[in-house]
Amino acid sequence: MNKMNSINKSHYEKSLKTLYTIFQDMSETTTQVSKWRCPYKNVKSNCTASFGCRNQQTIIKSNQHYLKCIGSDNLDYRDAWENSPKR
Repeated sequence: MNKMNSINKSHYEKSLKTLYTIFQDMSETTTQVSKWRCPYKNVKSNCTASFGCRNQQTIIKSNQHYLKCIGSDNLDYRDAWENSPKR
């Protein structure tokens, strides 16, 4: 095996550990944010979920691609979603 194809095991393990820490931090942040902001709400307050939610706008204009999210960002959204799709 030449030098170009060899893997530095300690460097590899350190890189994996760094990635794990980054993803763990991202996951923890996402969990906290999901307690007050719907994870399916995009930056324009459009709902990107493909299932029913009590916070989806009920009247949709024909030119809209997404439902509007009318929920408050001061709510815990985790129990808002329904099991059966409305669309």
